Amino acid sequence: MQDIDPAATALVLISAALVFVMTPGLAFFYGGLVRRKNVLSIMMQSFISMGIVTAIWVFGGFSLAFGKDIGGLIGDMRYFALNGVGFEPMTGQVIPALAFFIYMEMFAVITPALITGAFADRVNFKSYLIFLIFWSILIYIPLAHWIWGGGFLAQLGVVDFAGGVVVHISAGFAALASVFIVGKRKILPHEKTQPHNITYVALGTGLLWFGWFGFNGGSALAANGVAAIAFVNTDIAGSMAMITWLFISWVHEGKPSMTGALVGAVAGLATITPAAGYVQPWAATIIGVVASFVCYGAIQLRIKWGWDDALDVWGCHGVGGVLGTILTGVFAVASVNGVSGLVEGNVRQFGIQLFAAIFTAGFAFGVTWGILKIMDQFSPVRVPDKVEVDGLDEGQFGEQAYTL
Repeated sequence: MQDIDPAATALVLISAALVFVMTPGLAFFYGGLVRRKNVLSIMMQSFISMGIVTAIWVFGGFSLAFGKDIGGLIGDMRYFALNGVGFEPMTGQVIPALAFFIYMEMFAVITPALITGAFADRVNFKSYLIFLIFWSILIYIPLAHWIWGGGFLAQLGVVDFAGGVVVHISAGFAALASVFIVGKRKILPHEKTQPHNITYVALGTGLLWFGWFGFNGGSALAANGVAAIAFVNTDIAGSMAMITWLFISWVHEGKPSMTGALVGAVAGLATITPAAGYVQPWAATIIGVVASFVCYGAIQLRIKWGWDDALDVWGCHGVGGVLGTILTGVFAVASVNGVSGLVEGNVRQFGIQLFAAIFTAGFAFGVTWGILKIMDQFSPVRVPDKVEVDGLDEGQFGEQAYTL
């Protein structure tokens, strides 16, 4: 085991565990936001990703993302079934290849799970499993290679510290495509769509925020100053966004909202993700504040336009990811991690960040649209009306979240 850094290895392994916790955290976050008759359905969509995507990652996914580059588009299959992934570090790293594998796997697990909030309450579970497989293979894995595996976006100079492009833009704009294909929820005249359990939302937010320190801090892949600043920037942006969102919604709606503050924190965390290891804390403060105004505004537009993104995945993750990716090109400073943005006169970096955001949004939206359209020709993506009205928990699983 030559050239292994024990501190870096420990950081990445702990960070992998933190990112793992984010998927159950997302299950509680989403579970609390939906109506009580669909709690198990939305939570199961997060949890099952942990199993399905792990299998994909072992049997080719990791290799396609991080194998030897083929034409800037995809990796080769040299790491299929973890062949050659062992104690020795991969090129340019100081951690065992196995540590890198498990860390990146956790990113691959949570990304498609993020999408499920958009089509909550109405998608067939069998269809979701098929969608999960095809989306991971056709969208997530290529993006991971293009940005982090030496693909054409990386060759162009695009930077994405911890997944603003690969995770948040891809999931957010895939979510938007799913809204148009799946259609609106059937809400009965007497039904309310408010969160059924805000304590679940709070628990989920806490787990997500806790895990985000590993999500962003661990992306340094070393125990150094970059990991420290990413850790600090994560907390600052999430905190500033939470406070700002609270006051925006307070002014707009006349009362402070616990749910609003929690959603605001998540929007801020998503927005700082691509910039966490490239900007100073003062910039993270600005990013957190701006994230609240922009993402809150996006949600108001979504409501005005009648898009039924049930849990505002597009507004928080898609718009937040785009904003954070662009602001990385504004606020990045070379003294942090060798990348300069507009504040240091680097117009080119701003331009390629803008291009990456627009390109990824279009790619994720278009391919997701195609996947769901084709799937719907062979097997209905949406549950029957009676199941939707009665609740997916009972209709799809024969189980209830609450039996008291």
